[in-house]
Amino acid sequence: MPIQYSEKQEGRVLEVAVSGKIVKEDYETFVPLIDRLVAQHGKIRILMEMHDFHGWTLGAAWEDTKFAVHHFHDIERLAIVGETKWQEAMAIFCKPFTKADVRFFDPAAIDEARQWMAASGT
Repeated sequence: MPIQYSEKQEGRVLEVAVSGKIVKEDYETFVPLIDRLVAQHGKIRILMEMHDFHGWTLGAAWEDTKFAVHHFHDIERLAIVGETKWQEAMAIFCKPFTKADVRFFDPAAIDEARQWMAASGT
């Protein structure tokens, strides 16, 4: 399975492990999950861990754009843990589409990313 989800801190933090290519159908699980967590907690934090990630299909990219517009204010922090420079560039690219504090972490710093997710403050 290319995407795995793990709720932390009673659902205030969602860890998303992604590999392969994201397709439009992946959003049929992802969007309702985010909607539920936002309804429960208001703002949430997402840690996206990418391993052997190959991007989005065109249909998935459109779903991602719609998701970003709908949840512009709902994500407080977004940690992107990735292996390559293009994933780091994606962290910078995401910033205009969210009010979240977005940071990139190298895979060796996954514990640091998790500490940042758990830390108080914004």
